[in-house]
This record gives sequence, C-alpha cells and structure tokens, in this order.
Amino acid sequence: MTAVPAGSALVRFEDVGLGYGGLPVIEKLSFAVAKGDFVGIVGPNGAGKSTILKAMLGILRPARGAVVYEAEVHRELRFGYVPQRHTLDHIYPLSVRAIVGMARYARAGLVRRPGPADDLAVARALEAIDIVDLAERRFAELSGGQRQRALIARALATGANFLVLDEPTDGMDLKSTHGILGLVRRLHRDEGLTVVFVSHQLNEVANYVDRLLVIDEGRYHFGPVDEVLTADHLRRIYQVPVVVETVAGASVVVVPR
Repeated sequence: MTAVPAGSALVRFEDVGLGYGGLPVIEKLSFAVAKGDFVGIVGPNGAGKSTILKAMLGILRPARGAVVYEAEVHRELRFGYVPQRHTLDHIYPLSVRAIVGMARYARAGLVRRPGPADDLAVARALEAIDIVDLAERRFAELSGGQRQRALIARALATGANFLVLDEPTDGMDLKSTHGILGLVRRLHRDEGLTVVFVSHQLNEVANYVDRLLVIDEGRYHFGPVDEVLTADHLRRIYQVPVVVETVAGASVVVVPR
C-alpha cells in the first residue's frame, strides 16, 4: 500500500470500520487522499463504495477507527458531491440553471437571497462544464450524459476544490461514459481539483485515474494504478482468475471463461 505523508493528506482513513445498524460493511480500511489526487474507488455493487463516500463526507460516523482531516488543509477543504443521477431524475422539474443554482441557494441559507456573486458562480460552472447552451432546458428532458454534466456543474458552483462522484457513468453508453470520464480528468488537470470517483466498472476507471482503491467483500488494495492493476492483486481481491492485458495502450481486465 502506498503511504501518503501526513502533511499532504486531505483526508485519511485509519483502520476504519463502517456499517449500518450494527451490521458491518467494511472493516479496518486504511488509505489516504492527498491534495491533487485523482482516486478511483472500484468494486461490485454492495462492496461499500458509497458507504466510504458517506464517511469521507462526514455523513456516516465510523463504527471503529477514524476519518481524519489534516488540520493545516481542512480549513480550505470544500467538497463538491455529485450523487448518482437517478436519485434526482424524477423529482426536479427545473431548468439546468436552477439545478446548478441550488448549490448556491443552500450556501445562502434562509436569511440571504442569492446575489450577483451567486449568479456569476453558476455562470462559470456552466461554462466550465460546457453546458451553457443547456442552461434553460428542463433537467428531466436531458440525456443521461447531459444530466450528469449538470450535476457536476452544480458541485463546482459551490466553489469546490475536492470533487466526489458516486457512480457518475452508471447506465451510460460507451460514448457518454467516455465523455464524462474525459470531462472529470480535464477538471482534475486544468482546474487542479482533487477527485474521488466511485464506479463498479474497473476497466472504465483504471485508465483515467492515478490511484485505485479496489474493494470486494472486505478485501482491498490501494495504490498507484500500475501497482494495483496486476493479476495477482486482483485475484486476491476478487477471488477469481484474472488476466490483465494491454490493448491499444489501455489496460483491460479480463476474467477467462
């Protein structure tokens, strides 16, 4: 496992156990996300990926261990959370601009109306994600990829420097998946965002992120992609035969028949 020096970590999991109602989901998980990291968390449905995000965001308290935010950077840490888009599809009959603006309204609170600074933040977020042309469209009318872009813009409108995405490509076709992954990589590179990206599709994520946390049934490995993406490590985690091939410069994980 690759260590992150304490001074450079934005968030650190130290022997963390997570669960619900006394039932464990994850036990003794240790890893850290450094400033400027691009981390993929990968595993099958039910492995605890979203549970890790809840703990990272402070929504879920660990049953054991600790989630530690380094004191010298915590004051500047601003999470931008992008939930699974299907949780919003049917309940927001609003325009894209209104959806993105919701992030600013939450910051304004009940006693202050959004002002010019909020409008500017929304406009900049729409431009950064290249969806200015969709601003007045109804969210419910958009394609899956367009909806996901709107939700990423909403996260950016908060002024986030740490982007957390939960299954952003789930259910998308190949073109939309490539578009979203490329967009997130561009934001990481050009905007200097720290990114944690959750997916159950190992092949989708492995060729975009810098470091991987692969988890299944309590077994996990965390480190640089080229260290984690080996047949030996993946066999140990998934408990099935695995072959890792290189195709057109990209790594592809295959389970032989």
